[in-house]
Amino acid sequence: MLTESVAVAFTILFTIATSLPLGRYMARVFQGERTFLDPLLLPLERLVLRLTGVDPAESQDWKHYARSLLVSNVVMWLCTFAVVSLQKWLPLNPDGIGNLEPTLAFNTVSSFTTNTNLQHYSGETGLSYLSQMFAITFLQFVTAATGIAACVAIIRGLGGDRQSQLGNFYVDVTRATVRLLLPLAIVVGALLVWQGTPMTFEDAAKATTLEGTEQVIARGVVAAEVAIKQLGTNGGGYFGPNSSHPYENPTPLSNLVQTWSIAVIPMAMIWTLGAMLRRQRLAVVLFATMLAIYLPMVGFAVAREAAGNPVIARLGADQSTGSMEGKEVRFGAGLSALWGVTTTVTSNGSVNSMHDSWTPLGGLMPLVGMWLNNIFGGVGVGFVNMLVFIVVAVFVAGMMIGRTPEFLGKKVEAKEMKLASLALLWHPLAILVPTAIACHVWATTPDPETALGWLENPGPHGFTEMLYEWSSAAANNGSGFEGLGDNTPFWNIGTGLAMLFSRYIPILAPLALAGFLARKPTAPETAGSLRADSATFGFTLWAVVVVLGLLMFLPVAVLGPIAEHLALGSF
Repeated sequence: MLTESVAVAFTILFTIATSLPLGRYMARVFQGERTFLDPLLLPLERLVLRLTGVDPAESQDWKHYARSLLVSNVVMWLCTFAVVSLQKWLPLNPDGIGNLEPTLAFNTVSSFTTNTNLQHYSGETGLSYLSQMFAITFLQFVTAATGIAACVAIIRGLGGDRQSQLGNFYVDVTRATVRLLLPLAIVVGALLVWQGTPMTFEDAAKATTLEGTEQVIARGVVAAEVAIKQLGTNGGGYFGPNSSHPYENPTPLSNLVQTWSIAVIPMAMIWTLGAMLRRQRLAVVLFATMLAIYLPMVGFAVAREAAGNPVIARLGADQSTGSMEGKEVRFGAGLSALWGVTTTVTSNGSVNSMHDSWTPLGGLMPLVGMWLNNIFGGVGVGFVNMLVFIVVAVFVAGMMIGRTPEFLGKKVEAKEMKLASLALLWHPLAILVPTAIACHVWATTPDPETALGWLENPGPHGFTEMLYEWSSAAANNGSGFEGLGDNTPFWNIGTGLAMLFSRYIPILAPLALAGFLARKPTAPETAGSLRADSATFGFTLWAVVVVLGLLMFLPVAVLGPIAEHLALGSF
């Protein structure tokens, strides 16, 4: 385990170190400043804007920015829904894969349009090459760019002084796609091909086994999709087992590249914030606050999985390599635990092990990452979600010292608090209420022969499976606890709606909040101000995130993973 611990530490430190220059590069891109890649990428950006008829000089207030975001996403939803619903008759379908069933198509398109990538289908057998490229890979670029654009607009609003304009949504999306995601995806995709990830338009390979039977081996345009699924914190796998599949993630080196890809842009967004606002100390405080939650979660998960399963240990089985059920030997328990925590704190959702097989308390950590939903978060939306907690922390601190709450010299008043409260309360509402409904529906229709017989595990583990599914949908994460028969109308429609509302409410409310703050004059900070770039504020923010998270979700944690952990002693 020492080697695995060193690998975990190296992966985290390398990602942090490379996030700083990437964050500075991103700030230059979105401020229209010159970068070293301009000779290659600037002509492409201008071509895209010219072809789409977008005027780069035109700016938008928060209402027009939000309208552009919603309209573009609706158009993408409709186009991709048509593709997956008609793929049987469309080209690039050498394996003759049929159309998606309507509720499954609704869920899949809603999932990928919202940057969630929850999959109720098996990738290699559910979608044609055309659907994988146009409906999936395309959406993984533009929906990631949508989150980045929203964050950049909010950053501009926070730095504004009596201004109403937040930039141009279409320009920001184009820059995020062409000048950030595309070059990174090309590099990561090339590394994956080098490590053995397939990239081909040929149909499935056929091989004869030693027993003399024929085996069909799925392949396809894998490397390109895997690269952007990780960089865009998308997470949707080309294959059903996702990044535990040896074609998606063949080697320890490919595992390092993908783990880095998951976290590097979310981390870099914090440094982008500091550069654009000219407040590097604020970026350091926010980054340290997030690390102060992320690192203990990683350490705890690694320790629990490395300790093994106590029930299996009592049976006399060797647990020296940790709890290896559902994990790949080429990665081990430590790197699997690191991936599991990283993929859920960043709204990525890809997996290199089966979370359903984790130890109960180890499996609690991915849930915590999705419940908090602001520790680095998905590309762009990590800080957007953290902004809600920042406003709450500012309000609490202001009440404690008897001053009007302020953030970056802007007074936080009733309108801003209402918007922050809306975004804050929606998240637990979208998880806890549907989980209760699912429990009731399953309990009243337990017959496995019916369409609602989707739960095979009774007790705390089965409860956790349903809780995890709604947490993943509401957090726009997309990972699955599995052990749940989720390809039914109940889950397809229910989680599809949860993903749509949970994507746009937490983006539009902070966007409006930033628009209101941008119009306000910036007051000079005085000796009585609670500086947002101070260690005191960082601790206050950390406490607000942790305490609110515990208050909202501790009861269901007790009913699920904690109860299961305590029950292990009874076996």
